[in-house]
Parts: sequence; C-alpha cells; structure tokens
Amino acid sequence: MKRVALFGGSFNPIHLGHLALAREVVSRGLADETWLMVSPHNPLKPSADLLDETLRFEMARIATADQPAVRASDFEISLPRPSFTWRTLEALRLSHPDTQFALLVGADNWACFNRWAHYEEILQSTPIIIYPREGYEIEEINLPAGVTLLNPERLYPFSSTDIRRAFREGADVSRMLPPAVEAFIRRRGLYGARPS
Repeated sequence: MKRVALFGGSFNPIHLGHLALAREVVSRGLADETWLMVSPHNPLKPSADLLDETLRFEMARIATADQPAVRASDFEISLPRPSFTWRTLEALRLSHPDTQFALLVGADNWACFNRWAHYEEILQSTPIIIYPREGYEIEEINLPAGVTLLNPERLYPFSSTDIRRAFREGADVSRMLPPAVEAFIRRRGLYGARPS
C-alpha cells in the first residue's frame, strides 16, 4: 500500500517551512508522499483573516509544482462543513482504498488533540506524526503507540501569521516564501501586499 502523510492546514499562506516539513517526512521514510490538505476552516480556530480557500489552494499548488513527493490537495474543500479530520479520513479511505494514511500535526495541535471530534477513533486507526512548535514541549516517552515525534533537521522561525504581518508592513518576505508564491500574492494584492 502507498503510504501518504496528510498535512492539513489553512496554508494562509503556504511557506518554506511547510514544504521543508512535508519533504522531511518522506526523506525520513515515514511516508511515500505528503499531501498538503488545504482546509476550508479549522473549527478550533478563528477565521477572520482567512483567505478564500480557492486562493490558498492555488498557492499550495504553485508551491508544490516542483516537489516530487509533495502535492497540494483540495479534497477536504469539497466535503461538508464544518471540516472535521475524522470525516476527511473516512472519505479518503473510501476514495483511496489502496493507500494508508497518516496525519502530520504540529505540537500545538497535539496539545489539544483530545478536543478533536472522534479523537480516540483517529488514534486507533491512523498513525500520527508530530512536528515541534515553539512553546509546546513533547515528551516522546509519553506518546501513545502509533504516534511518532519528528525532529526536523531545521525549524523555520516564522509562521503564516508572521508573513501576513510582513506583507502589511512592507517587510521582506523572500526568505519565507517560494518566489512563485510571493509573486502570486503581490500580483493579486493579497494580505495587503504591494506589487514589487
């Protein structure tokens, strides 16, 4: 069976840190591919400054165009709202019966995993890979069976929030974004970006 790690997120916008994590999961042998699942809206997060999902998916598609084992997916966008991971997993298993799915989640999401709908069912049926997030300590020895801690070679010291702020303030974002994604954002004037 093909092994696919699902990296769900708003990707508002997608950045170099997202891509590095997605590649590292594959290079460490934890999956054959990583799919960046663009979420319509995380039920546990506010959506005030969330860009339209079609634009966020287009940026993810542009960012992964030259990434052999990483691809953007709009699968979750077509599912009923609100978007719940257990529903996405059920639908994916029905449409891809030859694929074993794992979840790639940040330590911040792992800290509130017990608030996810049907979280116990997810734990029993789906391998989980956790990546570090600043301010969230994970003790590997206390992780349940089927949960793996990924210690990336490099952590990128910025977030999508930082990038949106940088665009509003007219700061340099070139070290945070793939050039084609930055060009797309500037061309469309997203996040308050000025044309370059």
